[in-house]
Amino acid sequence: MSKSGHLFVLFLLLFWGCTTSEPESAPHQPDYSQLELPERPNVVWIVAEDLSAILPPWGDSTVATPNISRLVEEGVLYTHLFSPSGVCAPSRAAIATGMYPTRIGAHHMRTGPWFRFTIKDRAIENFPRPAYEAMPLPEVHMMSSYLRRAGYFCTNNPKEDYQFRCELGAWDESGFEAHWKHRPDTTQPFFAIFNLDDTHESMIWRRANDSLLIDSTLEVPIPPYLPTTEVAKRDVRRLYSHVIAMDRRVGEILEELEATGELENTIVFWYTDHGGPLPRQKRTIYDSGIHSPMVVRFPHQQLAGKVDSQLLSFIDFKPTVLSLLEMEPPAYVDGKAWMGTYRDTTERDYIFAAADRFDNETDKVRAVRGRRYKLIRYYNLDQPYYLPVKYRETMPIMKELLRLHEKDSLTTYQAQWFRPTKDSLELFDLLEDPHELHNLAGDPQYADKIEELRQALDRWIEDTQDKGRMSEKAYVESIWPGGEQPVTEPPQVERGAKVKLSCPTEGAQLAYQWVGNAETAGQNWTIYQGPVEPQVGDTLLVQAHRIGYRPSGVVRVGF
Repeated sequence: MSKSGHLFVLFLLLFWGCTTSEPESAPHQPDYSQLELPERPNVVWIVAEDLSAILPPWGDSTVATPNISRLVEEGVLYTHLFSPSGVCAPSRAAIATGMYPTRIGAHHMRTGPWFRFTIKDRAIENFPRPAYEAMPLPEVHMMSSYLRRAGYFCTNNPKEDYQFRCELGAWDESGFEAHWKHRPDTTQPFFAIFNLDDTHESMIWRRANDSLLIDSTLEVPIPPYLPTTEVAKRDVRRLYSHVIAMDRRVGEILEELEATGELENTIVFWYTDHGGPLPRQKRTIYDSGIHSPMVVRFPHQQLAGKVDSQLLSFIDFKPTVLSLLEMEPPAYVDGKAWMGTYRDTTERDYIFAAADRFDNETDKVRAVRGRRYKLIRYYNLDQPYYLPVKYRETMPIMKELLRLHEKDSLTTYQAQWFRPTKDSLELFDLLEDPHELHNLAGDPQYADKIEELRQALDRWIEDTQDKGRMSEKAYVESIWPGGEQPVTEPPQVERGAKVKLSCPTEGAQLAYQWVGNAETAGQNWTIYQGPVEPQVGDTLLVQAHRIGYRPSGVVRVGF
């Protein structure tokens, strides 16, 4: 993007992102009714992990990101997308289901070992609590299941980690090698996710000895709540170096789409799975933890250069993708489709977020954010704001914060995170105070705004039946009576001119495969949608699975 283009987008961010007086300014949206999509467009999600909007299209020109900047030039830039959680697993649960993590019991980080590909039932390693799976309503299915039923080839590379075991049949391929290019029919439309871990929190220490992709003395911006020592600067430089590496991977994915002639048949989303990886970013519900930059490129660069500043949440992804593919979103989703056949043009007034247990430290925080103001409510007031997480404390900049805190050498803003007790409420003016350092909750002139946001937050907690209102132990007992996980009942097979499958467990997804002499099932399960033709001489393998339940055993029937 040109320098003038960067300045224009930055102006838009400042103009649309905030206001100077009430009523707060209306958001801006492109005219999505102008879109002319292929009959069955592909959808590709490129997801950068643990990254705030520290990129040129969002106003930070510390390093160049030519591939993401290209997407912005050719697509729609989003300024107000938020995760309902400042950490990955609850965020991913929201994306997969279209529902708030607090509604489906997926709000703690993390519930079990069902990430990547393992479905092994065991306690979470190094944690003193047993593993469990969040349990949505029986009718809930993962977004990719809807797309597979509609004939899409669905791949996930590589993370799962939804707070529940991946739904049986949700993917054609899921793993490090999963790729849309593996579909057997090159005319089949595809939905593909690429999770890029270059910017993940852990890479700051795991790649500490790798060569930087930037000058080792580059001046880098550091937010006021972090130290500016050389140790801290090294980690921030490392982060910007990782941004460059991530951007290169984005370029490789775009090149693959172009080389195969698929780019102009594909809707490309680039976004991040929550805010940044540094201390007081990830795991918090300050904007540094929940704000996610995003750009969407449509075939033939439709709506190129447009900016969308409406308030959006991760719960909107599922209904929006289904709507773009002319599939009606299920009634149970909390989100709305902001594009496509079933577009909801109602402007959202607020987004919501929650923070609860992180590893072994349990907290309870809820937030509501409008366009200018955010209200944060704390429940465990006798706890410090900062709670130790061993994983985060591996990072040198976090160690540096703790060292300076022990020496009583932090600045006022750096020390705020280490206050020994919490205020019950925090109110921030995000226009005047984007780093959320000045609590206005005690100022009488904001009493009406506090009451407005308090009521909105209370309605959301009640409407979503927030599972954080009970202890984690009580929640697990409510879904696993006596500590025993419910098991999906075995599928039933009715033989005849066609084979009919059923399962007594409400909401269970049935999946099957035909095998010849194979003793065990392969990875390629087909979702059952109606009677199937028998394959004489082969064996039919059938399994059933309701999300949150243990899958049934595999039923084998010879034909």
